[in-house]
Amino acid sequence: MEYIISPSILAADFGHLAREAEAVEKAGARYLHLDVMDGHFVPSISFGLPLIASLRKQSSLIFDVHLMISDPDRYLEAFARAGADVITVHAEAAPHLDRTLAAIHGLGLKAGVALNPATPLSVLDWILPQADMVLLMTVNPGFGGQQYLDYCDEKIKALREMVSVRGLHTDIEVDGGIHLGNLERVLAAGANVIVAGSAVFGADPEGQARAFMKILRKQAEEA
Repeated sequence: MEYIISPSILAADFGHLAREAEAVEKAGARYLHLDVMDGHFVPSISFGLPLIASLRKQSSLIFDVHLMISDPDRYLEAFARAGADVITVHAEAAPHLDRTLAAIHGLGLKAGVALNPATPLSVLDWILPQADMVLLMTVNPGFGGQQYLDYCDEKIKALREMVSVRGLHTDIEVDGGIHLGNLERVLAAGANVIVAGSAVFGADPEGQARAFMKILRKQAEEA
């Protein structure tokens, strides 16, 4: 299993996004998490297509685009053109989830499904084989800097069991309240793609990303 850090650019210095992305890439990160919020599906508004397209010209990182928006199907092609490599949609916002994932794959991209903390794993029963990744929100989405919800440990474990029993290789991504103090905990529960925002970009992004990478490499060696 591959262990990956996907630093969330939402917590970076927006005056120097290319520099911030370069810093985490120097530390060994291969993914960059881009949280797109519309002020409707979640309370906040973050950024959209122009920013992603501009940053794409400056970065070779894998763009892990998390759409926290209503009616994501309308924008899939646009985000693909802007430079997304992975597009993750919320099950709560995509009523025709099978069709949405198929559309993302049809664009030549990896497809992910995100679940809010209170959304049960049962929504994945029939769709899990079509998802390259499942993103479990470990805070209620919409704001950075929130505290990790403790009950998500069991949800991560249950999802890892679901993936293993079915013989799948689905990545499990976690997003919200992850920092160096609880990283090993979520890895032990079964996560392998880690989103970290303020814990990386709060200060010294390269150094913080290296600290995350050190723990991820250790986990990979022991797995």
